[in-house]
Order: sequence, then structure tokens, then C-alpha cells
Amino acid sequence: MTRLSEYLLPTEKEAPADAEAISHKLMVRAGLIRQLGAGMWTWLPAGWRVHQRVVGIIREEMDAIGTQEMLMPVLQPAEPWRKTGRIAIEELFKLTDRKGSELVLAMTHEEAVTTHIAQAVRSYRDLPLAVYHFQVKERDEPRPRAGVLRTREFVMKDAYTFDRDAAGLAVSYDKQVGAYDRIMERTGLRFYRVEGDVGMMGGSGAHEYMAPCAAGEDEVVLTESGYAANAEVVRARLGKQQLHEGEQLDGEPMRIEPAIEIANIFKLGTRYSEPLGARYLDEHGQEKAIWMGCYGIGPARIVAAAVEQYADEHGISWPRALAPFDVHLVALGKPGTPERDAADGVYETLRGGGVEVLYDDRDASVGEKFADAELLGCPLRLSIGRRSLESGMAEVQMRRGRVQLPGLSLSQEPSELIRVLDGLCQSIP
Repeated sequence: MTRLSEYLLPTEKEAPADAEAISHKLMVRAGLIRQLGAGMWTWLPAGWRVHQRVVGIIREEMDAIGTQEMLMPVLQPAEPWRKTGRIAIEELFKLTDRKGSELVLAMTHEEAVTTHIAQAVRSYRDLPLAVYHFQVKERDEPRPRAGVLRTREFVMKDAYTFDRDAAGLAVSYDKQVGAYDRIMERTGLRFYRVEGDVGMMGGSGAHEYMAPCAAGEDEVVLTESGYAANAEVVRARLGKQQLHEGEQLDGEPMRIEPAIEIANIFKLGTRYSEPLGARYLDEHGQEKAIWMGCYGIGPARIVAAAVEQYADEHGISWPRALAPFDVHLVALGKPGTPERDAADGVYETLRGGGVEVLYDDRDASVGEKFADAELLGCPLRLSIGRRSLESGMAEVQMRRGRVQLPGLSLSQEPSELIRVLDGLCQSIP
């Protein structure tokens, strides 16, 4: 159902009063998300389509390197968290059931997956192994802000690798890095892969994927030779609290950019396998701890970062890979007119040809329809009105830059119309 007269897309002229980030303002105004409570957001149909496009890209790249999809629960017993020492994390939601059993709402799934691997893996022949899932995470965030950028509940993809030793972990880690690089490239985001801090995750090393934009809470330090790191890492390395643009780092002036952290990956080593008993027998019958890596990525943050990086004064301008629809078809005539009949026909042709199309068939003004199309930001807008029937051409506008493209002939065969439109779509970044 993609007729706008029947589609839940509640656009707004004004942004929420408390919104500061561009993505917060525009995602609410465009009818993509709505707030239920502090840090709790509902994804409406068009917003969820964008979210799931990101999920689809991630899933394809995870599957391509042999990472197996599974699903673990959000509600978990507290005991594994106590064994790893992470039960004391303030942001971890803790509760008890009616029998008094202690439980947690998972903010990440190292404890759960390690428990399963400890039960399933016995021999070196069972390794290496890589699994992943998409699951809701809960976080008792003290200061939810910026729409879907900092929330109390969110969907995250986390993957986990299991190897015999540090050398095996290095190989698995590099495979995941390659997949993550491809994910980022496919989303159309500008990004940096930077040296990160292990933080509460622990382990021996980490990298973060950062999307530069003004709304970012993190800072990336860059130098001309290609060095890139989270500012926290550089502060710790230099033993300073404050860093300054142009300050020397390894003989080069540093550049500092605000950025959104959209993914992080860690070499965990035996940080979780030791306390949770995930061990295997090697070729000589000796028992050894499994070496682990973990790899997280936030689809919601990728969505918000795309809005931040490509929005203009008129609204969102999606990278083609993330757009909720490829084409926004606008009917300019009233029901029963020849121009409306022509628009209806094009809509059915596009649907039949597999084009992802949103059809604005509402009884609304031309100005309202165009404003909503620019706000939602689909890559192409087709407009069909009286002038289209006179010229025999539908008007075509590319959303990025609001560039007017050559018209699309309404008299050509449906298959040719689909072919030409598909070519236009493929040409858009």
C-alpha cells in the first residue's frame, strides 16, 4: 500500500520544540518517527523502510563472509553478567521476576552468546565460528537526546567470532573489517574507520566507524598521513584533557571533526570466555580458552547520520541505497481528470515493474505535495499534471540538488518506461 492517501506518513510543518539535531527535526517532520517517552521512539512505516534497508545491506555483507544469523533474548538471567563483572554497569536495566529471580535487559549480548558457545564447542575442530543477530537493546541512558541518536531502546546488529588463538582472531577481525568497510560504502555515508577505546567491553583493541557531522557527540582526530583515532584515544595517549585544532601529533598538525559513532568492533580475546567457561581441547588434548571478537553496528545511527550529512534547507535527501522509495510520484490533477488517470496508469506501470514508488494521490494543493516530497527526500520525483498531457512528458526532478532532469515520455511502452526510469535511478548516488 503506497498510495499516500492511505499511507501513514504524518508530516509536520514545525519541528519539535526540544529538537536540536537536524536528523531529530527532519525525521519527525517527515513522518518517519514519533516519540513515546524519553529515549523511546516508534519507527513509522516510511522510517522503518529506511531502517530495514540498512538492515538488508548489513545482512548481505555478514552472510557473504560466512557469519551465521541467529537470535538471542533481550531478557536474560543476571548470573552471567555477575560472572563477567558487568552487573555493576549503571546503564544496565536490572529487574526481578515474580519468583524473585534476578534478571537484566541486555544492552549487548556477549554474556549470552559466550554461554551458548561454552555449551556447544568442545574441540578445535569446531573453530573458527562466527554468528550474528539483529536484536533490541535496552540502555538506562541518563540523557536521551537527538532523536534516534541516543535512546534507551534501539536495534543493533552484533556479531561474534570465536577462534583458537590470537592469530585466528586477527584473521576473523580482518574479515569483519572488510565487511564493515563494504557496508559503509554501500550506505553512501562519508565515514572514517578510527582507532577506538575498548571501554566497558574490554579486550586488547578496538576500532570505531565514525560519520562526520555537526550533530556528532564524538570527535575524530585526523592527520595528513592518514592517522585517524577517537579523540579519547589521543587524549589518553598524550596525557591531556584538551586537544586543539592544529596542535602537533607525531610531527603533524591535527584536524578535529565532530562525528557520530555508527559502529564499533573489538578484539575481546579471552575477556568473556575465561569467566564463562568457553573452552576447547586443542590437537594435543589440552584445554584452552576461546578467543573472541565482537562487532556492533547501529542501523538507526546510520539512518540519522545519512539525514545529517545530506539534508538541505528543504528536507531530507537520501542516498539511493537508503531511501524509503526510489520514486515519489505526484499527481497534480483532481480525481476523474485525464491527468489523474494518466498518473494512475504510471503508478500501476511502476508497481508492475518492481519500482519502489510512493504515489501522492491526495486531494491536496500542489505546494503541499511538493513540500512533502522534498521533506521526505526520495531520490526521484515524477510529476504528472495538465502540462504533462500537453507535452506528453512527465516532469522529473532529482532530489539531491533539486536538479530538473529531461522529461519522461508518457507514450512509450511500459517496459521502456521502466527501463528508462531504472537507468535514472541507477545514476543517482
